[in-house]
Amino acid sequence: MKAVVQRVLEASVTVDGQRVSEMGPGLLVLLGVGKGDTDADLTWMVEKLATLRIFEDADGKMNLSLEDTSKHLIVVSQFTLYGDARKGRRPSFIDAMEPVAAKALYERACEALRQRGLTVGTGIFAADMKVALVNDGPVTILLESPPKAAAPA
Repeated sequence: MKAVVQRVLEASVTVDGQRVSEMGPGLLVLLGVGKGDTDADLTWMVEKLATLRIFEDADGKMNLSLEDTSKHLIVVSQFTLYGDARKGRRPSFIDAMEPVAAKALYERACEALRQRGLTVGTGIFAADMKVALVNDGPVTILLESPPKAAAPA
C-alpha cells in the first residue's frame, strides 16, 4: 500500500457537486492499493497512519499523532499512486490492484481506522472527486508498506 499523508487545517471531498466529506484539522490521506497487498499491509498502514507523530506538541516539536490530537482524517482512494511514468509519456497502472479487491481493502482500512476511535471521512471509490485542502506546514509524508519477503528459491 502507498499513501500520501498531508497534515491539514481543513479538507473536503466533493463528488458531482455534492460534499461527501469535510473536516477541520487532521490528516488527508490519498491511499493506493497495489497488486499483492495483503492484510499485513493494511495492518501496517493503519498503525502508521494512526500513530505517525507529525502534529506539534506544546513546544512546537512534531511529537503528537492523530490519536493524540484531532482524531479526524479523510481517506481518499488513489490508484494513480501506482502510476509508473518512467517510460514514455503515459503512466502505466499495471501495479495497481484490480478495482473490486482494491475497494475491499480500502474499505477495510477505513473501518480499521474507525475501530481505533478515529473519525474517518472518505471519498467515493472510483468516482471523479474534487479534493480541497489547506496543507498545514506544509507537512506531506509519503508512506509505503514494507516490501514482501522474497519467496525462497
